[in-house]
Amino acid sequence: MPDIWVMKATTRVEHDSLGSKDLPAEALYGVHTARSLENFPPSGESVHLYLIKAFLWIKRAAAIANEKAKTLDSEKATMIVESADDLLALVERAATRESEEIRDYVVVDPYQGGAGTSLNMNVNEIVANRALRKRGEPLGRYDLLHPLDDVNRGQSTNDVFPTALKIAAILLLRELQEAFAELQGALQKKETEFGGVAKLGRTQLMDAAPITLGQEFGAWAQAFARDRWRLYNIEERLRSINIGGGAVGNAIAVDPTYAFAVAEELRRATGLPLARAEDLVDATANLDVVVETAGIVKAGAVSLSKLSDDVRLLASGPAGGFGELILEARQVGSSIMPGKVNPVIFEHARQIASVVIANDAAIANLVAGSNLELPQFLPAVAHLYLKSLTLLRDAVHNTARLGVPNIRADRARCARNLAESSAVAVAFVPEFGYERVAAVVKRASEEGVSFLRLLKQELNLDDRRVVETLSRELGTDLEDAELRT
Repeated sequence: MPDIWVMKATTRVEHDSLGSKDLPAEALYGVHTARSLENFPPSGESVHLYLIKAFLWIKRAAAIANEKAKTLDSEKATMIVESADDLLALVERAATRESEEIRDYVVVDPYQGGAGTSLNMNVNEIVANRALRKRGEPLGRYDLLHPLDDVNRGQSTNDVFPTALKIAAILLLRELQEAFAELQGALQKKETEFGGVAKLGRTQLMDAAPITLGQEFGAWAQAFARDRWRLYNIEERLRSINIGGGAVGNAIAVDPTYAFAVAEELRRATGLPLARAEDLVDATANLDVVVETAGIVKAGAVSLSKLSDDVRLLASGPAGGFGELILEARQVGSSIMPGKVNPVIFEHARQIASVVIANDAAIANLVAGSNLELPQFLPAVAHLYLKSLTLLRDAVHNTARLGVPNIRADRARCARNLAESSAVAVAFVPEFGYERVAAVVKRASEEGVSFLRLLKQELNLDDRRVVETLSRELGTDLEDAELRT
């Protein structure tokens, strides 16, 4: 008797209100996701992992809350919870780069029409189908567990998506705070290390009153300390969530017992101090909190941008620039110029800062375009916001670890630049008077000689007196040897 080969079906058919559609037989997603894939061209980007995690937390919490409200039977609730837990584990594996399997399931593009319905439906479908597969049932057997009637019970994209965004944002804001703390610490170490290095100050890129290199690093550190404080304070703005508000925030078709229970379950699952918004219509319609917090994140990007520009300027040259800082050589800087080394870590940080600043403008524009009860451009807002947080977090960590720690000071160059500039004259005015010092400045300029050398000659000062005067005016003990002329 001949062998009989049984061909496995390569497709399955699902239905929605628009009609029937063929899907890959083993796809965990369903018909709604398939339509999204047809409608929106791929951007090459993926939905943020923290947003997927937050969606899954919500589906899990909703199942438990619905069971408590007796709007979902225990067996279905258990199926949803177990499926969500399995998928959450895949998110964690993707976060540690162990596996990208979750990307085979959450396949919609982050840029999508429909105010995020595509993503919500994608998650509903994979939770349902993962649960069915776990029980040995065929994919698409929605009579046993339905993506909408069961997984999405009591929910709307319009209360799920904003809630998920806020959860994801809080997680990332905390990580960004840690990154700023790390960078602040790295800069403060350099502040101490370079505390005795006197150098030329500059305003409008012109020679200005003396400063220490440590003071410059300390000023950068203080900027990031303020950024940390701003991030800490803005978390409170994001803790108010609209879950349980339904489509427009007035909780139509939402069981009241479920509505209150889901927020409590979500608070328990995430460990975050989330609170149900007092005005759910407001919390559904308005995203001004996202605009506000994105602006504060932008402020951190501005701090990183200034640090990057300042360091690159002070390290420029080395022969033809300021040359006061020496950066670690991280990689070869040219394919044609031997020996060239570029400030690549700070160039990277500067570019990321510019992207974050640009994204802030896009976020404000998209939120400003919201109409009436719903911010319909929420998908792009969420993606750009979470992308900015992630990019900035990683760039700040990178700068703290690879950029700042190995910076060295060219002490001789700092001293020489200071000695040759008449800007140092301001430090001697209190002791010797404006007119007397001004005369030395004028003569040094006319003769093209070092101001500090001429000053010592004219006022009969030795190196010790020069160092003592500068130390007194700068409020720190300077390194004597570096200021000898």
